[in-house]
Amino acid sequence: MSERVILKTPRLGFVMWDEGDASLVQQLHSTMATTRYLPGNAPWSLEKAEEQLRRWFEEQARDGTTKYKLLAEDGSFVGRAGISRFRSEQFELGYSLIEEAWGKGLATEAASALAGWFFERRLAPGFIAFTHPENVASQRVLRKIGMRERAPILIDGELDVAFEMTAEMRPENP
Repeated sequence: MSERVILKTPRLGFVMWDEGDASLVQQLHSTMATTRYLPGNAPWSLEKAEEQLRRWFEEQARDGTTKYKLLAEDGSFVGRAGISRFRSEQFELGYSLIEEAWGKGLATEAASALAGWFFERRLAPGFIAFTHPENVASQRVLRKIGMRERAPILIDGELDVAFEMTAEMRPENP
């Protein structure tokens, strides 16, 4: 990991994507297991990954934050995580990990670090997150970092479980 590191935790590095990283994004979302809770509920094509990567570059340039490439301590790719604008009026926390990284506490580590980073940078008074109603593991992560459930949110015709966090809500040591 180099000067491109946006944020570092004991086990993760958050870095900005490279132009040629669409294949990593596509690989991350290449199975039903990694896409079942995402809009479209289907593996991503390389074209979709390239389009998403372009959006992340645009968000970073415009807002100073986006979904970043997640690297393990050894430099291997383990997923994506970050905070970006949602429907232009608020920020949204999101993450997705490769299956081999599930169940190791990395999502909680990433989400907690991002919350602290977001409030240190004073990007906004708070942010939201939402999950598919059946994505209990992600809901557990969001609660664990101190997010509070709020009214459900309609995403692509589905009522998702929604959470919020403000600086006042953030626990000292989640």
